[in-house]
Amino acid sequence: MKRINIDLFEFQAFANLAECRSFRVAAEQLGMSGPALSRLIGRLEKRLGTRLFDRDTRNVALTPQGETLRALTGRILSEAVAALSEFEGYLAARRGRVVLAGLPSVTASLLPQVIRRFLVAYPDVDVSILDALSDQVVTAVLDGRADLGFAAGWPDREDRFSFRPLLEDRFVAVGPAGGPLAEIRSYTWRELVDHPFVAMATGTSVRALTEAACVQAGFSLRPRFEVAHLATAGALVAAGLGVTALPSLTLPVLHRISLDVRPLVSPLLLRKVGMIQATGRTLPPAAAAFRAFLETYPVRDWLPEDQTDETFLAERGNQAAES
Repeated sequence: MKRINIDLFEFQAFANLAECRSFRVAAEQLGMSGPALSRLIGRLEKRLGTRLFDRDTRNVALTPQGETLRALTGRILSEAVAALSEFEGYLAARRGRVVLAGLPSVTASLLPQVIRRFLVAYPDVDVSILDALSDQVVTAVLDGRADLGFAAGWPDREDRFSFRPLLEDRFVAVGPAGGPLAEIRSYTWRELVDHPFVAMATGTSVRALTEAACVQAGFSLRPRFEVAHLATAGALVAAGLGVTALPSLTLPVLHRISLDVRPLVSPLLLRKVGMIQATGRTLPPAAAAFRAFLETYPVRDWLPEDQTDETFLAERGNQAAES
């Protein structure tokens, strides 16, 4: 099959000449000279292997072949305009898709409100969410399945990622309602682990930070239960089988049903939560718009309520003074 190469400008030139039937007028509309337009049409006819216009010194008329091409050209140009308009919308982030990967505590507590506000400004953008553990979040961003990730702490492969801190997430003590944490006050880590302790599984960021806090307090963690999912930890605690320590952002996952949540000190443990992006990779416009939106998002709105009150700020100040 013979291949015919015609660009959009040639289609546009043909359509203009077919409309006004004058080389001079069509050339002016196209910003070129009459002879240049005549040569362009001649090349087009040669490439197509047919005559498109009958012309003499005064008149320009479409041939039957030209009439047929004119109808097809209208469809081609309309499709091109629509496609370019769609692409412009994509570039302007009016359309497109952004994939976000994040810790369950982030996707359940932080992202819903941020996404809701983002979609007010970008209503036609599709947002997909992958909730996973920290290492899986990093991997999803690295292999391109996610545009942006939300994880705790700096990724191990810093040369392949940028990390933008968003907030410090405070660890709290969590116990069954009316149980060992019934007294409304701050509890120390040593007090907490004197009770049967429900720990997150080894390999999770919460477990690593929990063990680090215990070492800082001068003892080793010996959990009664180890679980992989936050909901399981909450259910065991609510059933009176133990207590636990969790970042504040995990509380929406637990729904705080039948639980006492208290400040946890000595040490006051703060988990850094931030946004990660693969270095050297251009973000799609919608993802770039989401990142820019986050950069203007009020930091205080990211924080759980118990981290914006005066009690927490005072405790944090006391902890800093002691250290």
